[in-house]
Amino acid sequence: MSRRGAAAGVLPSDLGSYQHAVRLALTNDLITAARPRPGALEQVLQWADQLTRDLRELLGYTVIATTRQVRVVRRLDALDDTQRHLFAKKGKPFDRRRLAYLCLVLALFQRSRVEISLADLVRAFAPAAGAVEGLGFDPTLGSHKAAVVDCLDWLVERGALRISDGSLDAWAHDTERGDALFDIDHDICAILFKPARPVQHLTSAAGLLEDAGGSGGARPGETARRARRLLVEYPVVYFAEVEPEVAEALRHPALAADLARLTGLVVERRAEGVMLADPGGRFTDKPFPGRGGAVNRAAGLLLAKMADLLEDPAERAELRFTEPPAEAGDRRELLARVDAALPRAGVADALAWTPPPASAREPATTAVIAAPPAEVALVERARLAGMIHELYDELGAASFSAAWQHDPEGLLEAAVTLLAELRLVRRHPGGVLLLPAFARYRNITLALPDKRAEQGRLALDLQASPAEEPS
Repeated sequence: MSRRGAAAGVLPSDLGSYQHAVRLALTNDLITAARPRPGALEQVLQWADQLTRDLRELLGYTVIATTRQVRVVRRLDALDDTQRHLFAKKGKPFDRRRLAYLCLVLALFQRSRVEISLADLVRAFAPAAGAVEGLGFDPTLGSHKAAVVDCLDWLVERGALRISDGSLDAWAHDTERGDALFDIDHDICAILFKPARPVQHLTSAAGLLEDAGGSGGARPGETARRARRLLVEYPVVYFAEVEPEVAEALRHPALAADLARLTGLVVERRAEGVMLADPGGRFTDKPFPGRGGAVNRAAGLLLAKMADLLEDPAERAELRFTEPPAEAGDRRELLARVDAALPRAGVADALAWTPPPASAREPATTAVIAAPPAEVALVERARLAGMIHELYDELGAASFSAAWQHDPEGLLEAAVTLLAELRLVRRHPGGVLLLPAFARYRNITLALPDKRAEQGRLALDLQASPAEEPS
């Protein structure tokens, strides 16, 4: 029997409601009565059965849906450094200490306890942290206390803990007199971290990946599911960076139709690759371009200046063009960095999972490339530095907010990081490579604010030419 298409049986009048539920489920790590906003849980639960079936068949994802929470358990095909962030209340990403503390705190919650005081939690947590070489916990150090507060705030925000008495701030200011009492929601704690394999059995982070055993697309339809996952999880997918069979699946019209109907977005197909276009900013954690912070605006304006280099014959002649290296090498390097911090002593040897040899896990680089990648322009670091200083001269340093007005080099680094995460550029020794999707934003312009707008907030606009419309 052939697989049904996305949203099979959903009436046209209900399709918008269903697509909204899909977007909520895929863009939020956990949905509860209060998170991401009141009413969202009900909007998703009314489509729970259809959502569970579609995400399983189309993407291979598991949906955990109860009357109190919804969570999508994803399957990872590869590690990438955009998957690294959990954020504290003030928007600061978790560092390694906070990630380690969070795991230790979750490990302390036993189902026999329905509540725990912060003092008791710290008394149990401190020895566990001290047993980890290089970690530790010292209640007299403000940085250690701040890390604990950030972890507990993160759990409170997701409903895993509920403060019934006291406060975290009181404890942070005075650990002797301050305290807090938490109610524990064990169901939410259990679904916040669901790895593909028990972590105590892993000798490599590769064990968390979907194709860790080198099975490839052996299961029926798995190649198409992997292609859909790539489109859902990444801003753009280039044919030259995936296996030939995955590239072929991405080119199939039915795949685009399924994802467009599932998400309500537009699939843009070009000679170099495919992307899910999101004009309304409803399906992304990094809206671009548009009104936003200094980093977003600087990234857009840098794109415009880099496009000028290519369109000016004299400037273009001075650029160096090179073939972009395969991403497989970057991913192996990232995996090696993660594995370098893996504690070996805690692995259960009898059940240990060890990654298969590279030859069994992935094809040789020459076999992975579906087509010879076109050469792309390299913009040197010195040119980028000149561009950011030109923007400061043209617009005034104050227009880039107080955080960046005296740090153009720091803003340049943050803007390049954003463009790399959007797969518009790629870092390269000595500068950045302009990837094909960069051309989509070549007509980006600066929209100056009127007198009523907030001082210093500059929006970006995209003047699309007919050639840029979705195909």
